[in-house]
Amino acid sequence: MKTIRYPKKKDWSALTLRPAKKTVALQALVSKVFANIQREGDKAVMKYSKQFDSCAVVSTKVSRSEITQASKAVTPDLKAAIELAKNNITKFHAAQRETTQRIETTKGVTCWRESRGIERVGIYIPGGTAPLFSTVLMLGIPAKLAGCKEIVLCTPPNAEGNIHPAILYAAQLVGVTQIFKIGGIQAIGAMTFGTATVPRVDKLFGPGNQYVTAAKQLAQQQGVAIDMPAGPSEVLIIADQQSVPKFVAADLLSQAEHGSDSQVILLSDDAEVIAATQAALAQQTKALSRNKIVTQALKNSKAIQLKSIAECLNFSNAYAPEHLILAVKDSANYIKEIGNAGSVFLGNYSCESAGDYASGTNHTLPTNGYARNYSGVSVDSFVKKITFQEVTAKGLQNIGPAIEQMAAAEQLDAHKNAVSIRLAALAKPKKN
Repeated sequence: MKTIRYPKKKDWSALTLRPAKKTVALQALVSKVFANIQREGDKAVMKYSKQFDSCAVVSTKVSRSEITQASKAVTPDLKAAIELAKNNITKFHAAQRETTQRIETTKGVTCWRESRGIERVGIYIPGGTAPLFSTVLMLGIPAKLAGCKEIVLCTPPNAEGNIHPAILYAAQLVGVTQIFKIGGIQAIGAMTFGTATVPRVDKLFGPGNQYVTAAKQLAQQQGVAIDMPAGPSEVLIIADQQSVPKFVAADLLSQAEHGSDSQVILLSDDAEVIAATQAALAQQTKALSRNKIVTQALKNSKAIQLKSIAECLNFSNAYAPEHLILAVKDSANYIKEIGNAGSVFLGNYSCESAGDYASGTNHTLPTNGYARNYSGVSVDSFVKKITFQEVTAKGLQNIGPAIEQMAAAEQLDAHKNAVSIRLAALAKPKKN
């Protein structure tokens, strides 16, 4: 992890760049895979599963018996942990559901908005280097709370053609309706176009590597909505003398182990904090089972010393991190200074892992700087908002003249007439 001291503000833009594969090559590959899936359906999906995931399965759809067997394979302790997480995630997300409010904007004119669950959603669960069953909870629970009728899940199988039991257990626990053993670009393509086996979905959710992110962006061009362009995981930590370097190192490593293309950033106003954290990183990395991945991710990462915590916050807002940890004294005092971040963790004991698993907040968050203009997944992500209005005769008399004036000024005579014809009818005396 490279240490940079007091960079000039003109250099910040370069320091906020994430590691990335060449976009042109990515887009060309995704376009080719999509075209073949659109043309050949399941045949192309099976071909790419064998090519990219080194896995040949007889059937991509997970059977009921596979789910039953998976449930038996999950230990009671893990089931209890998943249940605890499910309860907290449900509690937090259930509070996000809106209560309908009817607003009388003018006497006789009532407007309101109601939510409707998106009918069929697709959720992608990474499983290549780690079986992210926690993401099943993070996506399945708000989808169910939103009222989505169908929840389609795709996740890559292992070399033997099996899905990790905890993924299947979590899927049935939250009410996923169909599960498929498909990963990567081909999974996104299958849910985008639909095949004889995999249904076409209305909106796609879930994190993934740059291939999955590129595939989701192309899916959007094909008329399928996406949650956000979520790519490789990242964390930015601001630490001062009140921080605990071994805690900071542990949080940096928790994100670095997601993948070799992940990035972690440490900001501090104290050289000793950076040095102590670097030493803890080296020590803790040796004990990790995924140390090769971690080591590669750390090559993409930086420790930056700035003049003050205020300057650290300014840099963080420029970086717009997926996860932001404030390991500083009186961390809550800085909340209003945070403008761009996916999810924020305050104080020495708010480890990022809490948000990843069981605190209740969602861990599907914008990466690669998209926290500037995207929010993390919530119940709102799974619903459409429909507006309603009811205008009485008196209401039309109150706002009709203004509508006529505006329509006439825009030279839209038919719009004006739709009001004028009604006002004229209302103006006629009633016959006895």
